Amino acid sequence: MRIEILGPGCARCVKLEENTKKAVKKMGVSAQVDHVKDFNKFIEYGVMLTPALVVDGKVLCEGKILEVEEIVKMLEEQKQ
Repeated sequence: MRIEILGPGCARCVKLEENTKKAVKKMGVSAQVDHVKDFNKFIEYGVMLTPALVVDGKVLCEGKILEVEEIVKMLEEQKQ
């Protein structure tokens, strides 16, 4: 599973990255979590608001800091 956090590096983006890493650890899954700060990538994904959570190339959420449990639920849905 490849997870990308899209954002310029602000506190909101960092918090989403931290929560995502906690969710991955809690689930015990193998995942690569990258923080993407390249605005061209934001455009490629069609993201207008950051932070954004992208899993395996699919934008799951943008403009919101998700809690750990919300991320776990989204990742579980993606595994199905």
